[in-house]
Amino acid sequence: MPLTASEMGFLWTQYMNDTLAICVMKYFKNICEDKEILPLIENSLSIAENDINMITEIFKTDNVAIPVGFTDEDVNVNAPRLFSDVFILMYIQKLEIIAMASIGIAIGVSARSDVSEFFRNLLVSVSELHDKARKVMLSKGVYVRPPQIPTPDKVDYVDKQGFLFDFLGSHKRPLTAIEITHLYINIQTNAMGKALMTGFAQVCKGEDVKQFFMEGKGISNKHINKFSSTLINGDLPAPMSWDAHVLDSTVAPFSDKLMMFHTTTLIAAGIGNYGTAAGTCERMDLNALYTRLSAEIALYAEDGANLMIKHAWLEEPPKAADHKALVKKSMS
Repeated sequence: MPLTASEMGFLWTQYMNDTLAICVMKYFKNICEDKEILPLIENSLSIAENDINMITEIFKTDNVAIPVGFTDEDVNVNAPRLFSDVFILMYIQKLEIIAMASIGIAIGVSARSDVSEFFRNLLVSVSELHDKARKVMLSKGVYVRPPQIPTPDKVDYVDKQGFLFDFLGSHKRPLTAIEITHLYINIQTNAMGKALMTGFAQVCKGEDVKQFFMEGKGISNKHINKFSSTLINGDLPAPMSWDAHVLDSTVAPFSDKLMMFHTTTLIAAGIGNYGTAAGTCERMDLNALYTRLSAEIALYAEDGANLMIKHAWLEEPPKAADHKALVKKSMS
């Protein structure tokens, strides 16, 4: 059975992400001093290397061109420390959350047994790594728990339209548990993105790339403030930033190509998070906020794609046949 477009697309994306992860984890392994965090880095590296071998085998069997992705040329493992060990720990935990969501979709659209089994096994490995990282974060006191709310002692039903549409009222209804969850997730994701782009801006070589990262840092900061103020206005605590975990090195551990790809990948995850939040938040002012901010980061993502095209860094994923072009070619 030939690979479907979905199977090919998810395998291709996983291959690209794993080649990036290998570069990042090799650098992290070289700079990490914490003996509790180092095994997590080695675990992540092992998962990515195993993925590469399995996807390569599937692609060779099906005569699919192997992506270039990222190589040792894209990482300088001897670069000075750019991020703290605690950053590395939190980064691993957050990246596994993003990976679990993507892998879950891949499992749902995989028809072929070998592809389905690959993603199911990968989900187990990634979820186990996430759990290990969570436990280490808890033991070190750096796991930021979502806010707590009162335990409901009875069932209530909504009896006013204001539950949904209180745009103008000075007193908005309290946030629901799901709304709080998405605000918390999106603050954390933006905090990681802001910290990464701060570090990347310090070390990247291209001036246009530096400007892109600085713009992204500003957007992330703005979004963090929007989400945090919503929690604070609801008398709930907002998660702390990651800024203190970016150090003062100006030597690049990664190529500009890798840093740009990593940033655009996180932007795509952010757009997905905002879409999920907008679809599940019942307060329409929050729905409107997520829709507006999604449009802003979509434009930023387009700028990133154009910049990667300009520098010939954007590797083209598998695509459908262009039948109109084939017809024109046959007529010429």
